[in-house]
Amino acid sequence: MYPELFEIPLVHLMVKSYGLMMVIGFLLAVSLIRHLSRSFTPDPQLITNAALYSLIGGVVGARAHFVVHYWDQFQSRPMSVFAIWHGGLELLGGVILAITIIVFYLCYHKFILRRYKLPIRRYLDVLAVGLMLALVPGRIGCFLNGCCFGKPSHLPWAVRFPYDSLAYHSQINADPQRNRPEPWLKLPREEYLSYVDKDEKWYPIPYQELTEQQKQTLKANNQHRSLPVHPTQLYSSAVGAVLCLILYLFRRRARNSERIGSPNKLFAKPGQTFALMFILYGVTRFYMEFLRDDNPFEYGSWIMYVIYTIYKGGTISQNIGIYLVISGVILMAVFQKAKSTTLKS
Repeated sequence: MYPELFEIPLVHLMVKSYGLMMVIGFLLAVSLIRHLSRSFTPDPQLITNAALYSLIGGVVGARAHFVVHYWDQFQSRPMSVFAIWHGGLELLGGVILAITIIVFYLCYHKFILRRYKLPIRRYLDVLAVGLMLALVPGRIGCFLNGCCFGKPSHLPWAVRFPYDSLAYHSQINADPQRNRPEPWLKLPREEYLSYVDKDEKWYPIPYQELTEQQKQTLKANNQHRSLPVHPTQLYSSAVGAVLCLILYLFRRRARNSERIGSPNKLFAKPGQTFALMFILYGVTRFYMEFLRDDNPFEYGSWIMYVIYTIYKGGTISQNIGIYLVISGVILMAVFQKAKSTTLKS
């Protein structure tokens, strides 16, 4: 786990692994979007401008999603909401706000600045492919940061996070919401207690403040690391790569159908690649949550209420996943009936 990669000399600013991987994902996505849209864009600078706005929106959305999700951590220190250099971003919130900003940006240029004849649905299709590519390094950043961790696992590729990591904090505490009446990791609370939050969750003394005897005791009892867990961050990174490839091939199929004179072929209309992204990402994120162990259980829809009743749990990301699938199905139907635009060769 490497939440901080290196320090920039002179300014003494630490480069966070999560932020760096987000930027790498952004640059990869922009490059791919520019490449895929070169045949129909009237001005390549539009893509760059939209990407810059979406980057800002992505950071704001990721931070807002985290703050809403963990508001109890900010109630006593509201100004810390803006301290993003201390970490605390959730990728899903960033993706949603970034998409929203790009859609509004393109609509603005098409309907307000009439000199641009923008094929918005085609932009959305290439945006979908680029976003999935951005997930690949983005989720690797989650892995380096230690967030978005999975449930304990005995699989050979399970990973163990270090003492005082987020996964470690979770495992030394009981979690009644997840039907975990007892902690998974039996760390002696009376010997290692640093503080207890308002939800009665306790946190251990930072590793550098432990005595040598305490460190040796941890290693002897194999408690210097968390229990092995699913590397759900890497699963999500792999899913992003697979979805990027699927969407790319789906979009190419649609373009080939237009070229051979079959523009009304089923699921071959502009915009349907974007709709498919909602469906595929919503489904994969919904099921990924069953392997993750970081998000609290919540429900906010009748579907999630049923799931909550059956599985005794459901997360906010599963709620969003359901809404994404529903939105994707609706968009798929709407775009299927929409009139196709002329495709340049």
